[in-house]
Amino acid sequence: MLINELSKRTGVSIHTLRYYENLGLISGAVDETVTTNRYKNYGEDALERVEIIREGKEAGFTLAEIKKMLESWYSGTLTPEEQLKTMDKKIAEVENRIRKLKDVKKLLVRMRKEIGKGEC
Repeated sequence: MLINELSKRTGVSIHTLRYYENLGLISGAVDETVTTNRYKNYGEDALERVEIIREGKEAGFTLAEIKKMLESWYSGTLTPEEQLKTMDKKIAEVENRIRKLKDVKKLLVRMRKEIGKGEC
């Protein structure tokens, strides 16, 4: 499939897909027998990779972390223990962010009360 079809099927913009390709997250192949254009064709694996990227981003992983996981996953070098360790690390990061956001919320609530009392 061409990049426009990959974009339609994944809901990810062509610009973003090209960015992912530049980062090495996905790849397309040029048909060397066709000399009139340099269009790349993307296989079904590109669909899977884009879905993994979307889920990884949604879970809070950076693109660099996702790239490392994709490389390890597809090369078969990521053991289940390493997968669990990666997930545990991300869970701890998320819990830390939640704590920080709760502290920010407390501060905002306190400031709102002070403003309401005319103390600010």
